[in-house]
Amino acid sequence: MSASIEELLDDARTRLHRVDPFEAAAAMADGALVVDTRPLERRSAEGEIPGSVVIGRNVPEWRLDPRSPHHIPEVMGYGHRIIVVCNEGYASTLAAVSLQDLGFRNATDLVGGYRAWRAAGLPITFELSVPRDETEAPVALHS
Repeated sequence: MSASIEELLDDARTRLHRVDPFEAAAAMADGALVVDTRPLERRSAEGEIPGSVVIGRNVPEWRLDPRSPHHIPEVMGYGHRIIVVCNEGYASTLAAVSLQDLGFRNATDLVGGYRAWRAAGLPITFELSVPRDETEAPVALHS
């Protein structure tokens, strides 16, 4: 029998050292790359974390993997600290584990997601970033 989504999340979270909003802010100040995977509708309504990179949830593996021809230049290698942010900290867990599977041993996510960041009173902006998956070459997926 296959695992439920709750079991999948529980298993994934055992692999991560998840960070709270203040740990994420400190890591960002030390050079961590914060990747916001939330859709435009959420970012428009609630804002963004200043300095984060917006990459839609469907392509972070291609945009962050240094071996991918579609990677972004902000990634300094597999040791780069990457903190994935979604709205509430669920989808970001799965994305962070996927990045770990690619070799990003320091990939993790933000406990509680963007909403926890905002509730903590940390800086936000409504000057929205252009998603990196819309400005780079398209990723062609082959089955």
